[in-house]
Amino acid sequence: MTEIKPVIDSSWLEVLNGDFLSPYFIGIKETLIAEISSGIKIFPPTPQIFNALNLTPFYQVKLVILGQDPYHGFGQAHGLSFSVPDNIKPPPSLNNIFKERFIDLQIPSTNNGNLSNWARQGVLLLNSILTVREGQASSHKNIGWEYFTDSIIKKLSDRRENLVFVLWGKFAQSKTIFIDSKKHLIIQSAHPSPLSAHNGFFGSRPFSLANKYLIKNQITSINWE
Repeated sequence: MTEIKPVIDSSWLEVLNGDFLSPYFIGIKETLIAEISSGIKIFPPTPQIFNALNLTPFYQVKLVILGQDPYHGFGQAHGLSFSVPDNIKPPPSLNNIFKERFIDLQIPSTNNGNLSNWARQGVLLLNSILTVREGQASSHKNIGWEYFTDSIIKKLSDRRENLVFVLWGKFAQSKTIFIDSKKHLIIQSAHPSPLSAHNGFFGSRPFSLANKYLIKNQITSINWE
């Protein structure tokens, strides 16, 4: 049987210990093992499933950008919401994020869609669903990942203070029930998808709003370049 043993940052292992031992998480592992064993391609590659947690340890999180599920095209997903690896063309939603960044901060758009630099500064680029079958969007919806990532959001809200949660679109905004708005800043707008970006995403200025809040609370701001 195929084994799945991704490395996970120690701070998250401690915070999420109960989740890793839970029946729902065992169910996630069994599903992934069964699909991989049957020859189904799963994205991102197994070592990158927890990339967001590994690049942004629990106590270094300043800001969360919540996505839905990974890109399902070959070579696109690498465990960070909205991000793609080096030398992969930025998808339309990411291009719109770069357009809004230019509107907000006058930082020019780029062909490099790798957002790892944001993650290393404390931006948790978290998808609600952490895996997907090749070519099948939302194919791992309801296998258990939502319980896991809801727990991440709730633990960040409960145990940390003065975080920024960036929620683009109705799906992400449904997670406000897990966030204490008295302790944290919630920035909401339309999704950056071409289908909705003109309905309130463009001009929402999330990058400067987030940095203003961080600075106000004596937290080092994010370099969004």
